[in-house]
Amino acid sequence: MADHARSDSPAVQAQLDRFAQLSPGRDILGLERITRLLELIGNPHLHLPPVFHVAGTNGKGSTCAFLRAMLEAAGLDVHVYASPHLVRFNERFRVAGKLIEDEALAPLLSEVLDAAEADNLGPSFFEATTAAAFLAFARTPADAVILEVGLGGRLDATNIIAAPLVCGIASLAIDHESFLLAPDTNVPAAPLDRIAFEKAGIAKAGAPLVTQRYTPSMAATIAAQAARVGAPVIARGVVWDAQVDDAAIHYRDAKGPLTLPLPAIHGAHQADNAALAVAMLRHQDRLAVSPQAMAEGIAAMRWPARMQLLSPGPLTKAAPNIAEIWLDGGHNPDAATIIAHHFSANMTQRGKADIVLGMLANKDAAQFLAILAPVTASLIAVPIDGHEHHSPDDLAALATAAGIATTATAPDVASALALLNATTPPRRVAILGSLYLAGQVLAANHQVPV
Repeated sequence: MADHARSDSPAVQAQLDRFAQLSPGRDILGLERITRLLELIGNPHLHLPPVFHVAGTNGKGSTCAFLRAMLEAAGLDVHVYASPHLVRFNERFRVAGKLIEDEALAPLLSEVLDAAEADNLGPSFFEATTAAAFLAFARTPADAVILEVGLGGRLDATNIIAAPLVCGIASLAIDHESFLLAPDTNVPAAPLDRIAFEKAGIAKAGAPLVTQRYTPSMAATIAAQAARVGAPVIARGVVWDAQVDDAAIHYRDAKGPLTLPLPAIHGAHQADNAALAVAMLRHQDRLAVSPQAMAEGIAAMRWPARMQLLSPGPLTKAAPNIAEIWLDGGHNPDAATIIAHHFSANMTQRGKADIVLGMLANKDAAQFLAILAPVTASLIAVPIDGHEHHSPDDLAALATAAGIATTATAPDVASALALLNATTPPRRVAILGSLYLAGQVLAANHQVPV
């Protein structure tokens, strides 16, 4: 099963099981199949509320969460399509503010898969779930839709949306190299420029394309893609900007300055994601969102597995000597830099962090560990059940090569925490390396996203 989706609902699980027979078994980039699939089910994507479309390497999920929180603070009903899910497959579909119920999800999946099967079409897992989301969103009234790009942008299934209200691009870095850096014609040769090219593929005629600050060549690549389709670029540092201090986000654009609160969730980078969401809202004219609603949304936003301090639960209670257990699904060098910054900020007073790490086999574990090594006291490597992953032994060896003096392996996160709990407290522990692993941790600690 693609993405290893499972459901406690027999009706939903019956539909998820059908993917093994119908889909190619992996996500394949391109818009041909999603175009045909949507035609088969009545083109629901043509009947959606105004769409906010967000791409990026890191931060796109958080940006979507900030958008949702601010729109809802303004009293608006919002649909959200996001990926991957952490614990429950339903997390991908938020319909008018609420996660979709199993009773509604099962027939939507059945309708999509029945149509695909009758046409001998083999949609990927992501294409079929995207089509199901569009069906749900087209049939339920709401004021806005927030779409998070699944992979890349240019050839992602969500890019079937022809006339979004506004598009945004979050932080950019190299990830998913086998897909996004695959040989192709008429694409930039430099890896980061190629990433920018793929992400900027969501640009649409007349729709503002709101961007963060990038290298000059990446910015030029994005501008060229936008100019090709006639999308105005709303670039940070040119059309809008934001400075962040210890007290507030100081945002400014042609409409005037705003002083907004810092996010409640941890991580200095989240203020930048919030600022991008604000810029997207400020550069559209269909939906009224006041500065007060923006401030309320930023303060209220919560987003699991992004520098999340775990709450009391079965995992944390079983390790009472550990003072703090942090969870982050970051899995690439850019994410490692953000995590390292978080732990280095007060390392003199609180010491280095102990890391529990599991990583998928297609991730650059060596560079990830090299970035984390200066803030890491010890590392325990674990597997990620149900997924192709770096072996714990290999991760431990890479950690040693990166300069982390103390390494070990464990069969699972609970065992790793037990090992750390038995050593000298208090400790700061971070469970890192994969959103799939993060989902398993949240499930084990009974912190299911709602």
